[in-house]
Amino acid sequence: MLKAERLVQHQPTQYPTLEELSIGKIKFKAFDLGGHQIARRVWKDYYAKVDVVVYLVDSYDKERFAESKKELDALLCDESLVNVPFLILGNKIDIPYAASEDELRYHLGLAGVTTGKGKVNLADSNVCPLEVFVCSIV
Repeated sequence: MLKAERLVQHQPTQYPTLEELSIGKIKFKAFDLGGHQIARRVWKDYYAKVDVVVYLVDSYDKERFAESKKELDALLCDESLVNVPFLILGNKIDIPYAASEDELRYHLGLAGVTTGKGKVNLADSNVCPLEVFVCSIV
């Protein structure tokens, strides 16, 4: 939707892709690396190129929350990403019984750690932004 300004159903990412996007006067590049086991092997190849990490979690697939937490923890502890803001998106909230924002934050071990939504004055700290939002991405 960001690029074509229309709803498009996307297939799961098989290979890393690059999209150049514009929102108003802001232009940026988005790398979609995928989250399956094989795709994770190349994540480190992109660390030097990022200004923010958008980490997408299937809010409905609660059986994989532990796996998502493990991978997210590894990213958050990586020295290459220590100063990079993180946006965690819980996707598929339109599906009944999908995890709420608070439930997702709890299962990912982020309760009391997130910085957005006015909880932490980032201007007065050296804390890197980290926040959880829920959404439905088509």
